[in-house]
Amino acid sequence: MKPFSLVSRRLALALLGAVLIGALAFVVMRAGPLAPTRVTVVKVSEGRFAPALFGIGTVEARRSYLIGPTAAGRVRVVAVDVGDTVRPGQLLAEMDPVDLDQRVAALEASRARAGSAVAAAQAQHQDATARRELAIVNARRYIELGEQNFISVGAVEARRQEQTSAEAGVSAAQANLDAARQDLRRLAAEQAALHQQRTNLRLLAPVAGVVIGRDAEAGSTVVAGQAVIRLIEPTSLWVKVRFDQGRSAGLAAGLPAAVVLRSQPSQPLAGQVVRVEAVSDSVTEERVALVAFDHLPAGVSVGELAEVTLTLPATAPALLLPNAGLQRQGEQVGVWRVDGSGGLHFAPVRVGRSSLDGQVQVLDGLDAGDAVVVHSEKALTARSRIQVVDALTGLLR
Repeated sequence: MKPFSLVSRRLALALLGAVLIGALAFVVMRAGPLAPTRVTVVKVSEGRFAPALFGIGTVEARRSYLIGPTAAGRVRVVAVDVGDTVRPGQLLAEMDPVDLDQRVAALEASRARAGSAVAAAQAQHQDATARRELAIVNARRYIELGEQNFISVGAVEARRQEQTSAEAGVSAAQANLDAARQDLRRLAAEQAALHQQRTNLRLLAPVAGVVIGRDAEAGSTVVAGQAVIRLIEPTSLWVKVRFDQGRSAGLAAGLPAAVVLRSQPSQPLAGQVVRVEAVSDSVTEERVALVAFDHLPAGVSVGELAEVTLTLPATAPALLLPNAGLQRQGEQVGVWRVDGSGGLHFAPVRVGRSSLDGQVQVLDGLDAGDAVVVHSEKALTARSRIQVVDALTGLLR
């Protein structure tokens, strides 16, 4: 009985060892490094989609105004505050005139004096004109008497000299009158300039708008051109959006847009591209477009971030593929195609436009119905063994 028990025990141990080796081999082949790579597969199908562009932008004002003095000076009073709504011509701030009012008064006095000088020059011109007329009459009479030998030649020459002197007096009086009038015009121009300077000290609203900045307070000194008040037209708000240059094909004015403000994430706002900037950003490789709101939302603020999605015209029917299936092998872009026997073949493809939901057009390299690997647990090669699953779960190796 002992030899039989020993043989049975050995057979049992051998059978157990075989089972363990088989189980280990099964585990190695199914879950170990020799196990097939799990992949998800999709069949290429024909379809069409509406491409879209996505970008991030900020709300800006198309028409904004920096209102400040035309000459250096001290701020006398600021009449508005940030957030105030103003009407055209409303006083926003005023600069200290210093001695400008006194200079205007002095110039008014000088202009009055120049007016008196013009009146005096006119009187002198009239007197000189009367003297010339009398000299002309006397000279004519003496010439006639001289021709009849009633008076001497010397008397005739004396009257002619009086006429010449009278004409010179008229010319001098006319010159004095012209000079007085020019001086009066000069003073009038200077007075108008001072009045304009005095008017420029009152900083008025050029349009109806909202105050977004109060950059100086009463008593502070500002230089020419420095802004005291910043004003915008709220109806001119738009979004300055940046798009990736590599995905900006089709970007043009007139495209419909959906704008989502950071402060209103659940309320997409309708808009439209009104301008595409001719200059792109070469550093960030972005193109810039301006999107206007169809209806201005309430409570929007300048500088607020916004997400903008542009809808492009629908594409022509073409083969569609998830862009996650695209792979690069060297210099070629392609996909891993699964044949009928489960083998893998790398198929170079030429792709077209893509959508925001991950679909891409396949222009060449595949046929409708081809099975293509979309996701895999690890990098694939032409010798990889694969196992097609519905979805990948767990951590990728």
